[in-house]
Amino acid sequence: MLFPVVNRGLAARLFFLPVGLFVFCAASAIPAFAQAPPSDPNQQSAPAAAPAKPADQAPAAAPQQSPTPQQSPAPPAPPQQPPPEMSTHESSPPLRVPVNLVLVRVVVRDSHGNPVGGLKKEDFQLLDSKKPVPISHFSADTPESLQARVVRPDALPGEPASTTPPEKLVLPSRFVAFLFDDTRLKFDELIRGRKAADDYVRGSNVASDRFAIVTISGQNQLDFTDDRAKIHDALMAVRPRAVGAVDTSGENACPPVSYYQAYLAEVQNDADAINVAAADALACAYSNNTNFTAAAQGLAASTLMTIFNAGDSETVFALRRLDEMVRRLTATPGQRSIIFISGGFIYPTREQEFAELLDRAARANVVISSLDARGLYVVMPGGDISNTSVGTTATIGFHANFNILEQSEQSNVLEELADGTGGGYFHNNNDLEGGFKKLASAPAFSYLLGFSPLKATYDGKYHNLKVTLTGKDKYDIQARRGYFMPKHGTDPAEAAKQEMEEELFSQEEIRDLPIDLHTQFYKLDANDAKLAVMAHVDVGRMRFRKADGRNENNLTLVAAIFDRNGNFITGTTKTVEMKFLDQTLAKLERTGMNIRTNFDVKPGSYVVRLVARDSEAAMLTAANGMVEIPQ
Repeated sequence: MLFPVVNRGLAARLFFLPVGLFVFCAASAIPAFAQAPPSDPNQQSAPAAAPAKPADQAPAAAPQQSPTPQQSPAPPAPPQQPPPEMSTHESSPPLRVPVNLVLVRVVVRDSHGNPVGGLKKEDFQLLDSKKPVPISHFSADTPESLQARVVRPDALPGEPASTTPPEKLVLPSRFVAFLFDDTRLKFDELIRGRKAADDYVRGSNVASDRFAIVTISGQNQLDFTDDRAKIHDALMAVRPRAVGAVDTSGENACPPVSYYQAYLAEVQNDADAINVAAADALACAYSNNTNFTAAAQGLAASTLMTIFNAGDSETVFALRRLDEMVRRLTATPGQRSIIFISGGFIYPTREQEFAELLDRAARANVVISSLDARGLYVVMPGGDISNTSVGTTATIGFHANFNILEQSEQSNVLEELADGTGGGYFHNNNDLEGGFKKLASAPAFSYLLGFSPLKATYDGKYHNLKVTLTGKDKYDIQARRGYFMPKHGTDPAEAAKQEMEEELFSQEEIRDLPIDLHTQFYKLDANDAKLAVMAHVDVGRMRFRKADGRNENNLTLVAAIFDRNGNFITGTTKTVEMKFLDQTLAKLERTGMNIRTNFDVKPGSYVVRLVARDSEAAMLTAANGMVEIPQ
């Protein structure tokens, strides 16, 4: 079957392969009742066929008339068969179920930046568009407790249990992309940043973390992995790159025009920016010979335009790379983070692209944190000592002011990226390794809050979220800033794809439905194996609707397989329609039932994700499993 196709391909210039996430291969669907249930409940419950009408009750043919084909009596209709008690079929897209749970991962830190544990549900208040909403789901988590919930494979009957130690079956749960701004950071800033990242990765040793090394230029990149040696090599290959032929810093140029000064002149029509460029051009190109004033003004105007166009292209490049990484992370089954190592940039005339980036990150629950690799810095009035062209004595003060304003604008962008996605912002600090620890490490304590939006809020808009504490302690709270709500009248197929995708490419565990995940595997030969994903349904705790003498409910289940680095491999969607007779329901309330899906795989490590929704209670269960199939 074909699951909904979602375009996650990165740009062709990147090394990443296109991510065709939702092309699912069909997997066998074998629902089975547990504990030797009746082999065919439909046959047992089918009533006998109605008896045929006796011949003497049939109407007599009219005398004196030969029957014609039009006058021949119609053949008797076959007896109507009762509907089956249970049927399973694959569907694409999955059946639409309204969004009924919004999840918010929360980290609370004290004044020293340390995570705070021991909080309870009543300690939190959740505001949806400034209105308090009841918290219907709550869990207090640690990295150890999250791993303890991961389902390990069951042994086959008569077979020994898996010999793989449990500590080696670690679910890859956090995906962190280090995005280096190699087009703007200076050489020494980039070297310090990559060394701090390397020191952090080598010292973390967290088996559930996966790292990717990415650059704005698109060169020397590495997809998500836990191979520390590959990560080290990729980091050491990061160096300053140019994405255009024009240096937009203005250093060692004639006239010395920066992108910010060009923006002031071209967009704001700022007189100071224009006049300073003309004065510098007259000094550096014509030795202040006033006979060449017009020529200097022409040189200044052309330089301002060239620098602005080049800087705008660099801004588009940076926004596009950030957007591509958000799309890439959307396909990872776990907590998603981008650590943007940069000195910042400005985005004049690109406000819409910047807002769309934040919106996409919010929809995908991707957190962008910013690390200012410049560390603790001071803007020198004369600029960098290596810059031999900083203007004349008459313009040097203007350049200092331009630099201060530009640095402030660049810092604002880093803060906006973090604040708009629920991330952190590390700046004005030379302890860059400490910054990586603060931004990239899994907190020792976190909390998962969930709430059900009111039906009246299905407006297709972005809803602001705010998490507060009911106590008086002054703590810092890190959480997502909002979510997008579907709109009434939205195409059901498209809404279903988005909803099931969000649940599938997540690792939050929810147990609202009485469904347990079980996995088994057996090897066919040295190169092939069967992986069975089973959902055991506790029928006695399910809600059914009485209709036409039957007990009805539908289950939509999505089972997916990922590799050990979180790359999607395959999956399938099933809809189980249940219309049980009373006696069948009574039996299944005692035994439960299993819904099984088989996948053909190769030996290796796999992540299993099961998501299930029902139609009556509109509730959700989501569970994770880890399987190691030996060679």
